[in-house]
Order: sequence, then structure tokens, then C-alpha cells
Amino acid sequence: MLHRHLQPAGTAPAGLPSLALPAEIRAAIKAGAWIVFNVSGGKDSSAAMFAVSIVLDQLGHPRNRRLVIHADLGRAEWDSTPAMVEQLAALADLPLCVVRRNAGDLFDRWAQRFENGKRRYEALETYNLIGPWSSASLRFCTSEAKAHVIGPHLARTLRGETIINVLGIRRDESTARSRAPEWKADTRYAGAGNAHGTRMMLWHPIVDWTTAEVFAAHRHLGIPLHEAYTCYSSSRLSCRFCVLQSIADARASASAPANRDALIHLCDLEATSTFSFQPARWLADTAPDLLPPDLQIRIAAAKIDAQRRREAEGAMPKGLRYVRGWPPRLPTLPEAAAIAEARAPILARHQLANRFPTARAVRERFADLIDQRRAALTDSNRRLP
Repeated sequence: MLHRHLQPAGTAPAGLPSLALPAEIRAAIKAGAWIVFNVSGGKDSSAAMFAVSIVLDQLGHPRNRRLVIHADLGRAEWDSTPAMVEQLAALADLPLCVVRRNAGDLFDRWAQRFENGKRRYEALETYNLIGPWSSASLRFCTSEAKAHVIGPHLARTLRGETIINVLGIRRDESTARSRAPEWKADTRYAGAGNAHGTRMMLWHPIVDWTTAEVFAAHRHLGIPLHEAYTCYSSSRLSCRFCVLQSIADARASASAPANRDALIHLCDLEATSTFSFQPARWLADTAPDLLPPDLQIRIAAAKIDAQRRREAEGAMPKGLRYVRGWPPRLPTLPEAAAIAEARAPILARHQLANRFPTARAVRERFADLIDQRRAALTDSNRRLP
């Protein structure tokens, strides 16, 4: 039993911490908004769904205007996650909708990003080689594979409705999430004043709950937990291997036999790309004994090549670093020579053509890019009303 002051009826199920229930969300619920539970199979989204469902019943919200939605990340998901999500939806007695990214799963997205990065680097459209991975500052894994799949689907299938997306975000999860609001309007997929009147809201009902309170809610309400927690002692459920997970959680995931193929697949991409899965940690170091001997050898070589790449790119002229609207200016001939020298071994390592091998070729390419940018700006200005 939890010992936190309970709010008036309609904000906290009996025996649980109070939910964040701002006036705007309450009003939308009273007006019959669709409630969509974004469920990953993890503890936070599950706790949010079952706790909120009790409050919705208290408020008289119709159960036929609720659904569960899950964005399936394909090979990145634990094998048991789809069944876990189905079980949770069944226990909540709500319909389940599973959506997927049309252009492939998250593993495909990482591979595609590196292939695109190599193509752009070969064409001298980027200053540094771009690696495959998402990161804390570039979370396209969640935006593209989850939000940008779920949002358009809901805007299309529930057109003209008010839609409240329930997310299990909590402030004590990270520094970034410590600033999470209780709710906010979501105009990404149904902008204000859209022709159909569709309105979307993001609600974070357990934003102030602690991890201990989330687990206690599972015990109190009889909510099942994913095997990542119960069998492998992970502190959180995400992908099998997440760019944000701790080393302890990565090891927990690696200890699951069903995750070994995914581990090898991602470590192979580390070896091929020379980019570590996390900025300061190679996934291959999580459980090196689980990797085939040839992959261990390739990882060792990739680490050396990664250091050489960083040193080469670090020697490139600082005033020409990649920025929006790059390149900022034309390099001098000595600067262009330094760029050509730094790029050569990186291009060779990835078997890319060295199309700009000399200072003069690099300088001419920069001039061409600057001309293209100016032409694009001129064309854009002409089309302005």
C-alpha cells in the first residue's frame, strides 16, 4: 500500500498516488474525448493505462471511446513484447491497434542512416562522416518510429475528434524529462484550425510518480510485468538495446538468449561503421564473449579506425564546421588541402570514391555548394507571396 496523500475522487485511484489531471484534460474527458493509451509493454505506460482507466470510470467516460496503441519497432523489440502488449490490452478490456513504420524497422533505419551518411560524405555534402545511431540529442528512434507513425494514424482514423494521447512519461526518469508538463497540445499531426476540427493532446498522468510507486502500482492493481524486469533484472523496458540504456540494462538484455542475434547484428554495424552504439560506449563491450571471434577482431579494428577518424576530422579547419545552410564560406587553398587530406583515409576505410582529392577540387566543390544554396534561396524568395 502506498502512503501518499490522496486527492479528491477523480484524481487518484484508491491506494495509488494522485494522477496529474489538469483542468484542460478533465474538460476534454468530460466532453467525451478519445483516450488513447500509448503502450510499449514497459512498466510506466502500463501503470498509466490502468490507473487512468479507473479515474475515467469514476468520471463516467465511455469505455467505447478508449483504445490501446503500440508502435512495433520490429527486430529492436524484445521477442516477448508483442504478446505482453496484447495481454495488457486484454486485461484492460480495450481494443489494441499496432502500427509500424512503412520504411522498415528501427534496425533498418539505423542502417539506412549510415548508408545515406556515406553517400553524402562521398559527395562532400557533409563535413564529418555521419554515424548510424540515434542519441539523446537526436532521438529519431522515438520520433520517426513511434510518434510520427502513431500521430498520423490517429489523426486519420479519428478525424474530427479530440484525441488525448496518454503517455507514461515521468519527471524522475532523466534531466530532460524533469521539465515535462502535465499535458500539452499536440499540433504536429492536426494543426490548430485544421479543416476537420481534429484536436490532439498529450497527457502525462504519472509525471510525478517515482519508480518505486510505479512498481507498487503494478503489485496493487495486479498488472503483469515484462520479462525484462522479472527474468533479467532490467530497470526499464525499451528496445532490446537502447542508445540511452545503462550498462547494467545493456548487460541484462544481453543475458537474454533471445536477444543474442540482435546484439550481434548491432555490433556488426558498429564494426562496419566505426561508430560506437553510444557516444562513450561500444555495445560490443557489453558482453564480448557472446560475439563470434571474427566480429571481435573487426570491433578491435573499428575502434582503431574510429580514433583515427576523430583525429583526422579534428584536424580540419574549425571555421568550416557543419552548420545549417552549410558551407558557411569558401575555404582557402591551405584549408581545402587540409580537408582533402583528412577525408582521404576515411573514404578509403569505407570504400567510397575520392571525388575531391585535391585542394582545388575541394574548393571548387565548396563553391558549387554555395552557388546551389544561393540559387535555392533565390527560388524560395520568388515563390513567397
